[in-house]
Amino acid sequence: MAGQRIGYVRVSNFEQNAQRQLDEIPVDRLFIDQASGKDIKRPQLETMLAFVRELDTVVVHSMDRLARNLDDLRRLVQQLTRRGIRIEFIKEGLTFTGEDSPMAHLMLSMMGAFAEFERSPRRTSTRMMNSRARRAELTSPVSRRSCISMRPTIVLNQVSGN
Repeated sequence: MAGQRIGYVRVSNFEQNAQRQLDEIPVDRLFIDQASGKDIKRPQLETMLAFVRELDTVVVHSMDRLARNLDDLRRLVQQLTRRGIRIEFIKEGLTFTGEDSPMAHLMLSMMGAFAEFERSPRRTSTRMMNSRARRAELTSPVSRRSCISMRPTIVLNQVSGN
């Protein structure tokens, strides 16, 4: 007896199209999270993990949709395969069954590491852009003028309040 095909989709924000991830991939049930991938505590992921049974196949668009770091990815894949659940990653073309060879473990580690590495420059660039914006805000002439003009007002209010 074959199990069900269970789809899992994760989008980071409402602007992303969740349906695009498993478009034209037949699944019996679909779980969709709108959450960051940095944490594995996601409502629909937890519901999906409780729902799947032995012989089911979990279908995910890509490894980075399931987990954003290698440790979480390995943990989730092992958690599923130990229960007799297959996991299929469409983009990478990989399926893990629990009867995996050393080559499968290597591929999981390498592809998971690439997904984690790919995310790293985006996080760094976002932090840099936020930092630049804060510096520009603090050093812009308009911002300095408004800070300077606020100081006498604060002092005057303190003096007049006594």
